[in-house]
Amino acid sequence: MVGTPQELIGAGRRAAVIAVAALACTAGVVAASDEAYRVTGQCREGHAQGGYTLRAMDGTLRVQGAFNQGQRVGSFIFWTSSGMRVAHLPFDNDVLAGTVSLWYADVRAGPEPPRKLEAAYRRGERHGQTRSWYASGQRRGEYEYIDGELRSARAWSETGDAYDEAAARALADRDRAADTDYLDALLAVVRRHLPDCTPPPAQQRAEVPNQEERAL
Repeated sequence: MVGTPQELIGAGRRAAVIAVAALACTAGVVAASDEAYRVTGQCREGHAQGGYTLRAMDGTLRVQGAFNQGQRVGSFIFWTSSGMRVAHLPFDNDVLAGTVSLWYADVRAGPEPPRKLEAAYRRGERHGQTRSWYASGQRRGEYEYIDGELRSARAWSETGDAYDEAAARALADRDRAADTDYLDALLAVVRRHLPDCTPPPAQQRAEVPNQEERAL
């Protein structure tokens, strides 16, 4: 059954909670403690600079990206504890810019998990085409956004039945909310595990002579 827009919105709110819970359990990056990871990164003038990686204590790569003066740039890629890629997030000056790609964390899928989302972003807002799929591979939605505003929507049930426009727009809002929560949960892991760019105490700095002092 397709369901009314109100029913879809209600189901969407429940799905958003489930999606974040699934991230904590399946991707394993939200629920773990700070001690569970090893951060590799560099600093410049008190800010993260250059390549960045986050690994589990067993060496498994979980996050890879880069910073420029503390701002996220280029691609941030996320993997589950089992090594499955679940997200590719492109950044320009710390905001999403490019095609965001998400995959279902399905260990039964083999080395290439099922696609979940491809969404075009510009200046941190959805801009252009968004496409989504069910875990089965069946198309779920095709949406067009302009500067973050939904302009057109087409959507289908998992059995392939087309939704009317109102139901398609309700599904678009539902999925967008769940996707936003999921991305926020992923990026919170990075925010909690940045390179330590805190300058050393003044006394400790004084104990390291500068070049001129060493030459005397």
